[in-house]
Parts: sequence; C-alpha cells; structure tokens
Amino acid sequence: MRILGIDPGLESTGFGVVDMDGHALSYVASGTIKTTPRDPGKLPARLKILYAGIREVVKRYEPDASSIEIVFANVNPQGTLLLGQARGACLTALVSCDLSVAEYTALQMKKAVAGYGKAGKPEVQQMVMRLLRLPSLPGSDAADALGLAITHAHVGGAVALLAAAATLNPNTSASYKAGRLY
Repeated sequence: MRILGIDPGLESTGFGVVDMDGHALSYVASGTIKTTPRDPGKLPARLKILYAGIREVVKRYEPDASSIEIVFANVNPQGTLLLGQARGACLTALVSCDLSVAEYTALQMKKAVAGYGKAGKPEVQQMVMRLLRLPSLPGSDAADALGLAITHAHVGGAVALLAAAATLNPNTSASYKAGRLY
C-alpha cells in the first residue's frame, strides 16, 4: 500500500510518500510545494498552485490512500483562516483524485512517530529519518508529511476496523433549541 501524507501550509506544503508492505515501511519520496509569500491579492493563485501541486504528486506517485493534518486555531485568526484555505485546496485536490483521506492532529502524528505528543520538529525529523532509514534529515514540512503517512500506516487499519465494527449514532441532544432544528 502506498500512502501520501500532506502537511498543509500556504507558503510551504509538505508531502511525503511511503510504501507499506505488511509492517515494513519504505521511503518513496518527499518534498514541498511552495507559493509566493505574503501577497494578499494573490491568494486564489496560491491556492491554485497548491491544488495543482498535490494533483501532480498524486499523478506521479499513484498513492492508494492519503492523510492530512487537521488544523487548529492558533493565536492569529487571519493566519488560521489562510491555513484553513490552504488545507481546503489540498483536501479538494486529494478528493478530486479519488483518494481516501484520513485526518490526524499534529499531536496524534507526533505521538505515533516520536512517542510524545509534544515533540518538537527536530525530534520528528530524527524519528522519521530513523523509521524510514533515510541518509539525512528531511526538511521540517516534508518530515511532518512523512510522519502523517507513517501515522496512517500504523493506525489507519485499526481505525477502519473500528469504524466498520461500530455504528456511530449522532448526538441529538443539542439538535433542537427553542423549537428550531439545528
């Protein structure tokens, strides 16, 4: 199984591709898709670059599945909105290529790769290098993307089995408020 990991970002989106054969993982490729920095009038063009870049990576490496980082709000609301739009462009590209998409938080990825959810970028880079037997450290965005692919390789099957075994019932306790359906 070939897995593509995506670490979304507006200026630099990391990608990483790994092959999984049983429990063995092997490195295929990694890199970054870069856009022109900080020109608010160019946002649509930058999103197009991300979309086209992800589609090109999918076409070149032909992954069977993908994983992407879930974005949380940070201190700067404008930065969070821009990052969300970049993530949306990446998600749209993956789905338009008919790939299944798994989503993991940075904490989940760090815990799966480094064993500690608050590991820093250098620790993630070191562990990705060790797990994939790379000759040198990958860049930080590529390392995070490879970490997301590794995370999916480790837990994706178990999550799929749990989802198939359990029927999830939506929480309807907050569905009605003052006679209105939400």
